[in-house]
Amino acid sequence: MSDQPELPVLLIVEDDEGLQRQLKWAYEGYRVVSAGDRATAIEMVRLHEPAVVTLDLGLPPDPDGTTEGFATLTEILNLKPNTKIIVASGHGARESALKAIALGAYDFYHKPVDIDELGLIVGRAFHVYEIEVENRRLEAAGGGAAALGSLLTGSPEMVKVIRTIERVAGADVSVMLLGASGTGKELLARAVHEKSARAKGEFVAINCAAIPENLLEAELFGYERGAFTGAVKTTPGKIELAQGGTLFLDEVGDIPLPLQVKLLRFLQERVIERIGGRAPIAVDTRIVCATHQNLEAMIGDGRFREDLYYRLAEIVVKIPSLAERAGDAVLLARHFASRFAREMNPKVQGLAPDATDAIDAYQWPGNVRELENRIKRAVIMADGKSVGAADLDLPGARSGGDEPLPVNLRAAREVADRRAIRQALTRTENNISGAAKLLGISRPTLYDLMKQYQLGA
Repeated sequence: MSDQPELPVLLIVEDDEGLQRQLKWAYEGYRVVSAGDRATAIEMVRLHEPAVVTLDLGLPPDPDGTTEGFATLTEILNLKPNTKIIVASGHGARESALKAIALGAYDFYHKPVDIDELGLIVGRAFHVYEIEVENRRLEAAGGGAAALGSLLTGSPEMVKVIRTIERVAGADVSVMLLGASGTGKELLARAVHEKSARAKGEFVAINCAAIPENLLEAELFGYERGAFTGAVKTTPGKIELAQGGTLFLDEVGDIPLPLQVKLLRFLQERVIERIGGRAPIAVDTRIVCATHQNLEAMIGDGRFREDLYYRLAEIVVKIPSLAERAGDAVLLARHFASRFAREMNPKVQGLAPDATDAIDAYQWPGNVRELENRIKRAVIMADGKSVGAADLDLPGARSGGDEPLPVNLRAAREVADRRAIRQALTRTENNISGAAKLLGISRPTLYDLMKQYQLGA
């Protein structure tokens, strides 16, 4: 048996067999596997779990286009979202680059391939991948709950979002938050503001879906006295009010196309004009926006400007639903129950076991907002010292649905083990003996599993 360390895996997806061989022999420091089409590439991803992939967009049966290449990119990232994919193509380089990066590619390289230059990109991709692996290991080993402002979580999925927010807050770039209603987009937007150099300025929020189309322009840009009937005084808009601070555009996908043009001009020139005004007003504000809509699909339908999207989406943060955040439903339920009990029903001392079971089993289509409302009602209605499942009045446990197939069986077992351990620790408030009993294993076995999966208590 060899004591040599296992080489990191590099997958080359290229239909030109000559170039495939050339690339394979160029990278001696990696274990190189290759594929010439999408089906083989996915098979190699499941089998070898490569850290880095170089992907030619022109794959059969569309070797002269990019359709098959983009489909391969999307499928790989669905299987292994942390994979660093370097896309290479000679087909419409700029447009392909923008689309590839938007879909989640790590980097883009224009053909013809320069082996040395591509080697530098590959090396950097492996380095970034290793750093991210170590960060995830440290986060998992830290255990417990993480907080960002008033946002509380214990799930690795949401901890990753928090770490991303902490990193991007200090960079004065536009941030787009993508997530379903009730996932905490405004809390995260406030966190971006509070952890930035603009924290002393104003945080100004506007819900673009809640304001009628004919009033939204006045709300954003303000108006001069006499600009229209009822404009009895000059009124600055939300953009002006956010001078030196942060403007949060919630549900940005609901901004009508004519107003998108005016917003784009502001983002390009950082100058506005009030309705009825002629004097340009310089405004220094950071834009954070959010939406639950698929803006890329809206771009394809002509309902959202592509140039505005790339101005707003310098950094994109995807927020998982509550159902995707293992253990968070019970963690947050306990937090809300404690808070509402203090405020509204002091005799309530917590959640009964059947309540935590019901909370853990429910899908929470309304996300954290629904959970908060359910717990608030349950605390008010509870007759005993604890909130029971009946007090929650949940319509039924989640059905599970069709979930994507894990990358392989080992990964599926690891995901199941991690989820079960985190849920047991959450329910027992990190009591190892109690968690082991819930799982039906001994304390030493649980310790071994926690060490194996790098889970902290």
